[in-house]
Amino acid sequence: MQDNAQNEIVEQEVQPIITFQDLGLKKQILNSVKKAVFTVPSPIQAQAIPVVLSGRDMVGQAHTGTGKTAAFGLPCLNNMKGESGVEVLVITPTRELATQVSDELFKYGKDLGVKTTTIYGGSSYKRQIDLVKRGAGIVVATPGRLLDILKRNMLDNFAPNMVILDEADEMLDMGFLDDINEIFSYLPTSRQTLLFSATMPKPIKLLAERILENPEFISITKGETTNADISQEYYVIDESERDDAIIRLMDSEETGKSVVFCRTKSEVDRLSNVLSNAGYLANGLHGDMEQRQRETVISGFKKNSVKVLVATDVAARGIHVNNITHVFNYHIPFDPESYVHRIGRTGRAGTKGKAITLLTPHEFKELQKIKKKVGTTMEHAYVPSKNDLRETSIKTLVSSIEDHKIYDEAHKILDMLKNDIDEETIMYKLVSMLLDRQSVKGPADIGIPAEKLTKILEKLEKQGDTRGSGPRGRGRGNYRGNRSRSGGGDRNSSRSRRGNNNGGRNKYKTV
Repeated sequence: MQDNAQNEIVEQEVQPIITFQDLGLKKQILNSVKKAVFTVPSPIQAQAIPVVLSGRDMVGQAHTGTGKTAAFGLPCLNNMKGESGVEVLVITPTRELATQVSDELFKYGKDLGVKTTTIYGGSSYKRQIDLVKRGAGIVVATPGRLLDILKRNMLDNFAPNMVILDEADEMLDMGFLDDINEIFSYLPTSRQTLLFSATMPKPIKLLAERILENPEFISITKGETTNADISQEYYVIDESERDDAIIRLMDSEETGKSVVFCRTKSEVDRLSNVLSNAGYLANGLHGDMEQRQRETVISGFKKNSVKVLVATDVAARGIHVNNITHVFNYHIPFDPESYVHRIGRTGRAGTKGKAITLLTPHEFKELQKIKKKVGTTMEHAYVPSKNDLRETSIKTLVSSIEDHKIYDEAHKILDMLKNDIDEETIMYKLVSMLLDRQSVKGPADIGIPAEKLTKILEKLEKQGDTRGSGPRGRGRGNYRGNRSRSGGGDRNSSRSRRGNNNGGRNKYKTV
């Protein structure tokens, strides 16, 4: 038995790794792959590329951020015949995603001389049509503008032989399903059609049946529709604590770029101002903004002049920016599909990410619906107290002092101080100055303690307002030792932003 087990391990170890060279792509495509610093295909790429190269219709289900653009883009470029007119049409839910996909396809097809252009609302019809007529082989379009152009017959001989629906479930959520169906009435029936989606609700399955012919189905979700690279936590708070909670959590986490999702446009405007006043490089994004404003915000987010993007669901659809470390749900989303799309902004391209959701006890029903539908694991955690964060800040400060460079001027200043103050007092004063800069604002404690939460949930369960979910009779545990409950705090939201610390790993948690 032991020998058999060892043989199985050896067999697994020597299984060959699939490379892009193994997939039968043209030399020019492989050069583009090399320039993009791709090493080996992602699972969706390894499975989808051979199917697309064969010319067969396909449905691909995979998490956001797994490389779907290359999964359809590389083989479609490979199959292009170089004929005049548009050969490939990609339909995306938002103009931001359309621009990003177009840019990626341009890079992949540069060595082939393939031209790409985008078609979306809020920009000149004439300019977009002219770019298509100048020899674009690939058009990436949003549904509304594309349908408008097709209805007006503004494109002559528009007959792409490859059509891709990207992020189909997002288009469903945004109300584009009727537009999609109408668009296909203008397209040639003899075509290859690919449909990609993170989730597969019934309307998307019905759409696939209508527009695809004998498709190959590929799914790499492994039973969950959320990315395994995304850790997920939820925090139970009172309604009035949302602002304090999200600021405290941002302070305690080692955040890079973050997205905060809100339900309404007015909430986006208000919260982005709150976070800006708290010292964060925050900006809002919602549907009432002019296209130029939206592009400025997104550009700033990509270039790091905006670190925290506060957005509504619709506005953030199709924003695929790498290196987003955290997604915060200011409110729990209304449906599981929105939750999947929200947290899919992080944990992209094999990187780790974290999704944090704030909710009140009355929202436990929505939480359970998401967990059941999505099949995901979410961990219940407690917001660090003011004293918890203070302890972490002190440890970070000690580490910073130990690693800090000593300047020549420091000796002069020390000699000057020693004329009037002894060395020990000088050290205490300097450390106190640094501690003043590390001050923790906000209330001493945020969130509902375990004992109180249990009683609230039991009461709600009797009233039929929840399904008996949440922590049951569990204590708060330890926060690197016993947790102190002392200390006050003001609710002044005007704060100075401190450097990163390790507080993100020091929270009370119950599983």
